[in-house]
Amino acid sequence: MSDHGLTHLDPLGRARMVDVTPKEPTHRRAIARCRVYMQPETTNKIASNAVLKGDVLAVARVAGIQAAKRTPDLIPLCHQLTIGSVYVNFVIGDADVEVEATVETLDRTGVEMEAMTACAVAALTIYDMVKSTDRSVFVSELALWEKAGGKSGGYRRSDPLEPAEAPAAPVVGIDDTDVDGLWDDSDRAD
Repeated sequence: MSDHGLTHLDPLGRARMVDVTPKEPTHRRAIARCRVYMQPETTNKIASNAVLKGDVLAVARVAGIQAAKRTPDLIPLCHQLTIGSVYVNFVIGDADVEVEATVETLDRTGVEMEAMTACAVAALTIYDMVKSTDRSVFVSELALWEKAGGKSGGYRRSDPLEPAEAPAAPVVGIDDTDVDGLWDDSDRAD
């Protein structure tokens, strides 16, 4: 956290948008990454463009780019920025797809949220396109990996975020004794 405390709170503790008008525009860049875990057969289908819904990575790339441009519509206190570029790239592993989003701008505030949003939406798009054939698919490890520019300077994650290091999700108990048909969405027009 910065020396200035929580910048999105006014002196009375109410939410506010930070005033960036006195700042000079500077070049800013942010890189975010996450992973979409799935069965190896699913990654093979993605790699060979054999998913029935279409080219998974092409659709996910466009979804990520659109999401970066729409970040202020999703995150209430985000500033509207002029986005200079958005790159969404993928690395297909044995049982996962790594998603990386890079966003750049020449503006008064950073693009970390735009990079994180692009990454998350690209990953959710992959999830959406393969969920009908792979129920085990899940998204994990969304994190800022690098930022450059601005008054606070640069940041680079020093160590890879391994799944074992990620904070554990809270355990929620459910009664699964009567779940027949719970996941039956065969009538959906996916």
